[in-house]
Amino acid sequence: MRSFICTVMGLLLCSSALASTIYKYVDENGVVTYTDRRVQGAEIIVFNDTIEEPTENSVYVVTRKHPGGETVIVHNELFTPVEIELSISKAEHISNAPAEPIRWVIPPRDQIRLLTLHPTGTGTPRFEHRLRYAMGDPRAQHATSKYPLPWKGGPFRMTQGPGGRFSHTGPRARYAIDIAMPEGTPILAARDGMVVRIRNHQRGRGDNPAGNFVRLLHDDGTMSVYLHLQHRSVKVREGQRVSAGTVIARSGNTGNSTGPHLHFVVQKNTGLNTVSIPFEFAQPVNSLPNFAQGGE
Repeated sequence: MRSFICTVMGLLLCSSALASTIYKYVDENGVVTYTDRRVQGAEIIVFNDTIEEPTENSVYVVTRKHPGGETVIVHNELFTPVEIELSISKAEHISNAPAEPIRWVIPPRDQIRLLTLHPTGTGTPRFEHRLRYAMGDPRAQHATSKYPLPWKGGPFRMTQGPGGRFSHTGPRARYAIDIAMPEGTPILAARDGMVVRIRNHQRGRGDNPAGNFVRLLHDDGTMSVYLHLQHRSVKVREGQRVSAGTVIARSGNTGNSTGPHLHFVVQKNTGLNTVSIPFEFAQPVNSLPNFAQGGE
């Protein structure tokens, strides 16, 4: 029996409990401006969505009954390791139900027979299970080398930095940055890595606040995520190996976005929790155009 479990992996920005209000207006110089301070006549934009990366049931539990009991198998269909935690509760007529949750790291595109529950023979065996997971291996060690700018052209302006009050308040986005840039700007892989997840079909705000995105797994086990990409602009596929500087998509204005920009964040699994981590670029964001060569 295959069962899809509600996960706690939610990805990138703030939860609905951290909702914020932004006011959009045109200032005296004709410049479109955003602020968290109330402005008479401004357009009000409320951020109350959790920006999540859909996993589309890619990590799930299958149970198989046989004469010796019932085996619990956890599948990982993602192109990244996942840390899982399986809990067994309400066990009846089972001799070896674990009292504590079982944790394991499952390699990419793999599965594990986590345990077999044996009947006592005194009644009908019953149990419930709950699966939690987070992408990435918590044992990964972050390489501290600086990142090249993950776009071509510019210079562009950072509109929200780490700890930004608009949406960079939760642990998954605390160290994220937003860079304003024209739609269609080439977006480059910041490091060598494997394409783990993509979303490419969303138009405008759509049905997911993250909009279109690409997630890369780096060789050191960390991950970079590129959000709000242009509709149908993603040029890579899940499972593809890419080199730093490769064009992976074009910037856009999809999802929970107030204007054309790139949301860039580096994350790692710190123990059943995928969180943002500090990083540095090799040059200031708004210093010079980035003429990095990336293959189309």
